[in-house]
Amino acid sequence: MNLKVCRLLVTPTSYGKNDPRLKTELEAQVGEVIYNPTGKPLSSADVAQLLPGIDGYIAGLDCIDANALSAADQLKVIARYGVGVDNVDLVAAREKGIIVTNTPGANSVSVAELALGLMLAVARNIPEAVEAVQQGKWPRYSGVSLEGKTIGILGLGAIGKQLARRLSGFDCKILAFDPFTDTAFAKNNHIELATLEEVIRQADFVSLHLPLLPETRGIVNDTFLSKMKKGSFLINTSRGEVVDEDALLRALQRGHLKGAGLDAFTIEPPDPKNPLLALSQVIATPHLGAQTDGATSNMGWLAMKDCLAVLKNEKPDFRVA
Repeated sequence: MNLKVCRLLVTPTSYGKNDPRLKTELEAQVGEVIYNPTGKPLSSADVAQLLPGIDGYIAGLDCIDANALSAADQLKVIARYGVGVDNVDLVAAREKGIIVTNTPGANSVSVAELALGLMLAVARNIPEAVEAVQQGKWPRYSGVSLEGKTIGILGLGAIGKQLARRLSGFDCKILAFDPFTDTAFAKNNHIELATLEEVIRQADFVSLHLPLLPETRGIVNDTFLSKMKKGSFLINTSRGEVVDEDALLRALQRGHLKGAGLDAFTIEPPDPKNPLLALSQVIATPHLGAQTDGATSNMGWLAMKDCLAVLKNEKPDFRVA
């Protein structure tokens, strides 16, 4: 296909912000590029309104369901800017002959760094301490050290592996669960492989790096949380839907969990009245795990490469469906 006659829709709000060459290169190769007009992830109705006449779609966290795709009259590819494709109706895409790709590993370092940052922040009460000093106070908070603790990693994929590498200097024990474990990596990085239950029972910090699948949706429920050590911490930089927020609230309110660091919520942005946000022992960030210069650049180049490959009738590197 002649790229000069192609029309592309690009919706990630961070696309090209840290690397302007992304937009320059894309606009030089295709006929027309339409960017996200809202500044936020698009709803199904938003997507449906923009898709007619679009050949390629570099997609952020938009809702790309069957209703949205019904408006796609010439779309050939959806290149997800990120790894998760749970917002894309893969069945509907397949029925319309639309190829779906993603960018695995592109943001793994950035998300792992945020997970570690949340771990340290919640363990040492950093946001609360900063606020206290700004108010003229000088409190003595008693924090929790990572040294000598057990860190549980659920999901030893690209992000889980990067987190394990960064934890290696903290003199902590690392437990990990993954149904498709890389045993060589675990051995080389002094990671003890364990069952899901063994990890959550033994860990002082449980860090979630799970994809959103039917079997992981709501996996962090009352039963899961009751098995965690009293006084432990939960860190979630994966998907909000893997956590039952009501169950987490109960575990925190009764003091079974000491704190939580959350970069993802079931509904984003969460309602300001969400009771989790009122708890001082909860640190919440606005799903910014992948929002670094390195990650956004990597995702941008990989998504663009696969999107253009499909439009040129070439094989993409990271096809999902």
